[in-house]
Amino acid sequence: MRRFLGFLLALMFMIAPVACAQAESLWVDNSPAANLFNDHRAHAVGDVITIIISESSSASRSGSASNSKSASANLDAGVGVFNFFNAASFGTSDSFKAQGSINNTNKVTGRITVKITEIKPNGQMIISGTQSIKQNGEEQKITITGTIREEDITSDNTVLSSNVAEAQLKIDGKGPIAGKQRQGILTQIFNFLF
Repeated sequence: MRRFLGFLLALMFMIAPVACAQAESLWVDNSPAANLFNDHRAHAVGDVITIIISESSSASRSGSASNSKSASANLDAGVGVFNFFNAASFGTSDSFKAQGSINNTNKVTGRITVKITEIKPNGQMIISGTQSIKQNGEEQKITITGTIREEDITSDNTVLSSNVAEAQLKIDGKGPIAGKQRQGILTQIFNFLF
């Protein structure tokens, strides 16, 4: 009997840790990888999307204008009482000529991640985002806003900037170098007046 009780006691000590252990699944139902067929593209307010900025523009204009006019008059010598007038002639001329040309080329490339701030009833999404880079006292701030369509979002959650409607892209810089590139206040006043 003692042997049997000892055997039962030993068996209980061996089974007790196994009974207390809980089985956990390696599969987590809430993970994004739970269903490989789910669409993981941004689709709700607060979701983030990366905008690939690739914009270039160029403009050129040239013009020329010219204008000229001249006039002349002759006065003969006076006769009789008016003989004190000497023969005289005079003339005027005026000419104007101007030429000018403008060539302007801009290119902006980069990537900026933005948030969906609103979804319109037709499914289009309003996006907005700002990226600020500060280095050596210089700050460059890139801001983009606009409207995108769900079908323009690629599988890696990116949208080309050319697919952003009503896009507003602003690039601002401030710091010592940016300050030196601006005209002084007296120069601005002089240019405004003249």
